[in-house]
Amino acid sequence: MDQPSGRSFMQVLCEKYSPENFPYRRGPGMGVHVPATPQGSPMKDRLNLPSVLVLNSCGITCAGDENEIAAFCAHVFELDLSDNKLEDWHEVSKIVSNVPHLEFLNLSSNPLSLSVLERSCAGSFAGVRKLVLNNSKASWETVHTILQELPDLEELFLCLNDYETVSCSPVCCQSLKLLHITDNNLQDWTEIRKLGIMFPSLDTLILANNNLTTIEESEDSLARLFPNLRSINLHKSGLHCWEDIDKLNSFPKLEEVKLLGIPLLQSYTTEERRKLLIARLPSITKLNGSIVADGEREDSERFFIRYYMELPEEEVPFRYHELVTKYGKLEPLAVVDLRPQSSAKVEVHFQDKVEEMSIRLDQTVAELKKHLKTVVQLSTSNMLLFYLDQEAPFGPEEMKYSSRALHSYGIRDGDKIYVEPRMK
Repeated sequence: MDQPSGRSFMQVLCEKYSPENFPYRRGPGMGVHVPATPQGSPMKDRLNLPSVLVLNSCGITCAGDENEIAAFCAHVFELDLSDNKLEDWHEVSKIVSNVPHLEFLNLSSNPLSLSVLERSCAGSFAGVRKLVLNNSKASWETVHTILQELPDLEELFLCLNDYETVSCSPVCCQSLKLLHITDNNLQDWTEIRKLGIMFPSLDTLILANNNLTTIEESEDSLARLFPNLRSINLHKSGLHCWEDIDKLNSFPKLEEVKLLGIPLLQSYTTEERRKLLIARLPSITKLNGSIVADGEREDSERFFIRYYMELPEEEVPFRYHELVTKYGKLEPLAVVDLRPQSSAKVEVHFQDKVEEMSIRLDQTVAELKKHLKTVVQLSTSNMLLFYLDQEAPFGPEEMKYSSRALHSYGIRDGDKIYVEPRMK
């Protein structure tokens, strides 16, 4: 059901968190807020407001009474206003400026590209540490204004904003640790390197679902661009050569990499993908969300050596030589045939006679008896068979079930089968 248009933040707040819709609850982030002002407010003592307000998809277009917002939101530190109809930054500023302890603000899917964010408005965001602008189509000019006015900003979300390029800010943002910029159209590495220039303290860079095709940068330059990068997500990017993977080693603090769904890995098996990536990235401790244990690293590096050992010298990657120095030249793994044995050479004992025979192990005991009729000159109904495993400590086992397959006895070359006539 569509929400009515033209609703204010304060109107929605009063409706959602009224005692009828939001009864008092105990627990983290919950509690009744009793403001000291304004005196005589009809809302006073009535609202049961948590410190985390979720007002998404409520049709909000404006702030409403700022005094009421200040009175009831003094304790709020998280505010979700996603998927509303806020298109004027001035209205957002009226809300935020009256929530003095706000640290997290989600403005995703509001049409905020329709207005210009002035620095005076952006100043009201000064205390925000986590800002979400996904699918807001916020321009880079807006982002730059925010960066200049939010000195403590640590996490910024700019997904689904149709960015094809990155515009450098006139000032660096030293505080930002996490940048989430997935689902855009950033294809050229020259655009990604601008992010390193703008955010030198970046710890986590999430670039999934962009069309980045290659990493065109020298190793020294990469180390200077992202000196503090610990985690990078390149899921479903366009990387298609191993040289790009090797360049990730240039980030001096990199520990975690996500690389699912890239063209480079499509022709490899699941095992090959993981082991070859681990072997090429010696410093990472987590790959695609899974911890890389010491034992798995050693297995992967040994796998890497054997994977490339048959190639001509000119086709062997440099990492191969590093690992040979570490482990030495390895022998190829022995090929072990785990298929069940199809036949066995056994000794058939009957009275004083011994005959060596090759028998099929897929046949049943009844079929073996038919095969032995001409050898022992007994009818199948008058024949008892006993199987002796050459290593068995308990003596012969009677083969009493006619429909049982011979392979189920574990018969091997050198075992013995004794034939005796049935006593009448």
